[in-house]
Amino acid sequence: MPVDPAAPITITAFDWVPDFAKGQVRDLRVRWALEEVGQPYAVRLLPQGAQKQPPHRARQPFGQVPTLEDGDLTLFESGAIVWHIAERFPGLMPQAPSARAMQLEWAFAALNTLEPPLMDHAMATLFEAEEPWSAPRLPGILARIDERLQAASDRLGTADWFGGDFGPGDLLMVSVLRMADGMLAPYPNLAAYVARGTARDAFGRALDDHIAGFTGAPPPEYLDWERRMSDQP
Repeated sequence: MPVDPAAPITITAFDWVPDFAKGQVRDLRVRWALEEVGQPYAVRLLPQGAQKQPPHRARQPFGQVPTLEDGDLTLFESGAIVWHIAERFPGLMPQAPSARAMQLEWAFAALNTLEPPLMDHAMATLFEAEEPWSAPRLPGILARIDERLQAASDRLGTADWFGGDFGPGDLLMVSVLRMADGMLAPYPNLAAYVARGTARDAFGRALDDHIAGFTGAPPPEYLDWERRMSDQP
């Protein structure tokens, strides 16, 4: 469904991020879930810095995106939002209790087991690359990533999806594994798994609208950071 300013559901997203972050900000996960269940949504676009101000912190106490407002309910954390959408609307959550439990298992695996070392890698190679502790940490981070990718690859085997049929757990697994771009070559079944997920029509529509929202300008502090990074050897 297209973005609709009159929709009863509203999400928050940034109006600008660096090029390397486009397609990775977590509002994309929420947009994808809404597309899978056919629900239109409005978007409140935030300029960089507004997420740390009191109006947004009333929605998200840690000053992050995304959030979701659905009637009287306001939620933060992309995993919780995706799960709420899957439970609230038909089309994404399996009905059998055992299948729902498997989806929840893989939702936790995505966010608690796979995403943390991938975020550590992003911190060491992008956000904190100029810090003296980043380079010494990188070999250990890469070793943890490889260990977890190998375990995920072994468990997936020749199956199409981790959770049986595609559901919220797989949506989150695909979203997280997209962060490992360039690291999946040794794991062709995981690369094919991500390709299957991102080939879904709902993902394509969500990505298009996610990218279209970046209409803002970079804050001065980002330009300063970019200049410092360009001076790194």
